[in-house]
Amino acid sequence: MQEKRERETLGSRLGFIFLSAGCAIGLGNVWRFPYIAGRFGGAAFVVLYLVFLVCLAMPVMVMEFSVGRASKRSIIDSFKILQPKGSRWSIFGYFGLAGNYILMMFYTTITGWMLAYTWHNLTGQLQGLTPEQVGAFFGGMLANPLGMTFWLFLAVSIGTVICVVGLQEGVERASKVMMCGLLSIMIVLAIRSVTLPGAEAGLRFYLMPDFGKLVEHGIWDSIYAALGQAFFTLSLGIGSMAIFGSYISRDRSLLGESVIITALDTFVALSAGLIIFPACFAYGVEPNSGPGLIFITLPNMFNNMPQGRLWSTFFFLFMSFAAMTTVVAVFEHLITSSMDVLGWNRKKASIVNFFVIFFLSLPCVFGFNIWSSFAPLGEGTIVLDLEDFLVSNNLLPLGSIVYLLFCCTRYGWGWDSFVAEANAGKGLKVSPVFRVYFTYVIPIAIGVIFLFGYIEKFWKELLW
Repeated sequence: MQEKRERETLGSRLGFIFLSAGCAIGLGNVWRFPYIAGRFGGAAFVVLYLVFLVCLAMPVMVMEFSVGRASKRSIIDSFKILQPKGSRWSIFGYFGLAGNYILMMFYTTITGWMLAYTWHNLTGQLQGLTPEQVGAFFGGMLANPLGMTFWLFLAVSIGTVICVVGLQEGVERASKVMMCGLLSIMIVLAIRSVTLPGAEAGLRFYLMPDFGKLVEHGIWDSIYAALGQAFFTLSLGIGSMAIFGSYISRDRSLLGESVIITALDTFVALSAGLIIFPACFAYGVEPNSGPGLIFITLPNMFNNMPQGRLWSTFFFLFMSFAAMTTVVAVFEHLITSSMDVLGWNRKKASIVNFFVIFFLSLPCVFGFNIWSSFAPLGEGTIVLDLEDFLVSNNLLPLGSIVYLLFCCTRYGWGWDSFVAEANAGKGLKVSPVFRVYFTYVIPIAIGVIFLFGYIEKFWKELLW
C-alpha cells in the first residue's frame, strides 16, 4: 500500500522561478534558437517569435502551474485528483510521463556533447585545428560509442546526485548556482562578442527587422518556424512545469510568475543571439549554418579569436549549464512522479531512474555509430530524429491541447476552478475576457502546429 508522505516544498520564490526557468531554458534557447533565427532572416523572425511566445505559449504555462499547485501532485496524480468523477483525463498523465522519459533519452545525450566540448576546449584539443579538422573531430567524437557513453553517464550522474540530495538542498540550490553561472557567463560572452571588430553587421542583422526577409524565406515557413520555436522552447504539455507548481504556496498569482519565467527564458534566447550573430559576422561565418553551428562552425571562429581557447571554454561551459538546468528539472519531475505513484522515497526513486534513463538513452548514443544504419523516419534520419519527433511534433502540442481543454471546459477541471487557482495570491490576474481565446483560439493554433509539423516532415514535397 502506498504510504502517505508530506509534500516537499521549495525554500523560496526565487528557487521556484530559477527552477522553472531552468526547465524552460535549455538547448532550445542557446542552440536551436540562434540557427533558426539565422535561417529565417534574423530580427524579423525574432519579432514573430516574441509575439507567439506571449500569445500562445505563456497561457499554457499558467495552466500547467495551476494544475500542479491545485493538486500538489505530479502529472499522473494531478489529473486523477482534479478530474470530474467518471472521466478519464488521467490516462493522458501516462503519455505525459512517457514524454519526459523520451525527452531525457536524447537530451542527456546532447548534454554529454556539451560537457565533452567543455573538457576538449579546456584541455586545448580543438586549438589550432583547421575547419576540416574541427569537423572531423566532432564526427570522430560521435562515432566513438565508448566515449559518448562516458559523457552520457556523466550527465545522468550529475542529475542524479543533485536530485538525490533533496528538493531544497539539492535541486533548488543547484538550480540557483547554475542559473547564476549561466547568466553571468552569458553576459560576459555577449559583451565580448558585440565589441569584436565588425560586429556591427551582426547586430543589424539581429536587431533591425527587415520583414522582406520573411518573404524571401517563405512567409508561411517563417511563421510556422516562429510559432513552433515559441511553443517548444518552454517544453509545455508533458507536465514538466506542473511539477514545480505543486511545490509552491498560493501567495503569488500564477500569471505573474509565468511572465517572469517567460521573460528569463526570452532573455537567455535573445542573449544567445547576441553572443553568436555579432561573432559570426565579425569572422565571416554564415549565421544559418544549422545545428553544426555550435560544434563545428563556432569552434573554428574561436580558433581565430584572440584568447580563443578561454572564450570557447566559457562558451561551452555556458552551454553545459543551460543543458544541465533542464536535465535536473526533468529528472526531478520523473523522481517525484515515482514517489507519488509508487510511494518510493527520494533515494530509491533517484537510483532507479538513474539506471532507467541511462539505459534508455543508449540507443540515441549508438544511433551515431554502431546503429547508424537504422533510419527510423526515412533515409538520412537517426534515432535522435525519431525521439525528437515523438516529443516535439506529437506529445508537446497534443499535451498542451489536453491542458487547455482540461482547464477551460466543463468536461474537465473547468474554467472557474482554473481561474480561481491561477489568480490566488498577489500579482497579475487572468481576466474572464480571455476565456474564448484560451478555449478556442489557442487550441486551434496548436492544432495547426501539429498538422503542419506532419506536413513538413512527410508530405511537404507532395503538397508544395
